[in-house]
Amino acid sequence: MSANVQKIIDRTIGVEGRYSANLNDRGGPTCWGISRQVARAYGYTGDMRTMPRPIAVEIYRKRYWEEPGLARVGDLAPNLAAELFDTGVNMGTSVPGTFLQRVLNVMNRQASDYPDIPVDGRIGTMSIASLSAFLKVRGAAGENILIKACDALQGARYIGIAESDASQEAFVFGWVTNRVGAGQ
Repeated sequence: MSANVQKIIDRTIGVEGRYSANLNDRGGPTCWGISRQVARAYGYTGDMRTMPRPIAVEIYRKRYWEEPGLARVGDLAPNLAAELFDTGVNMGTSVPGTFLQRVLNVMNRQASDYPDIPVDGRIGTMSIASLSAFLKVRGAAGENILIKACDALQGARYIGIAESDASQEAFVFGWVTNRVGAGQ
């Protein structure tokens, strides 16, 4: 694992903290930010209170970095990849891909820079080709613009979550403080 990916994971673990079992947390009991459901899916069967940190790191690497295609994003735009990683940890692994695809589609100047891509949440060949084309057209500043646009979608989603379920209002301040712009 690269030092950059380790740094991204360490930052997320620092925000998530150790064990938590907040009754209003839809993820249920978590340790190092890994929910019990995700831990079980990746083979951890022990008590969540004592899950070893290296197991959490490995789950983060596999589930939230490699499987969603963020390693490929990181090759082109490392700060964007860090932001999308954190979004995926907090909102689900398909959400950052959806955010990126939506933003790329509305910034392609009516498909004159590159074609629209399906908004399916999977960062594959078409998403990477569009990202590469966007960065070629927009230059060094392009990555920061993508991050800002994805952050805007993330913040709007947090507000929507709390508006539709008042029990989630307790988390909005922390989400905005610790998550929006987290990769920067």
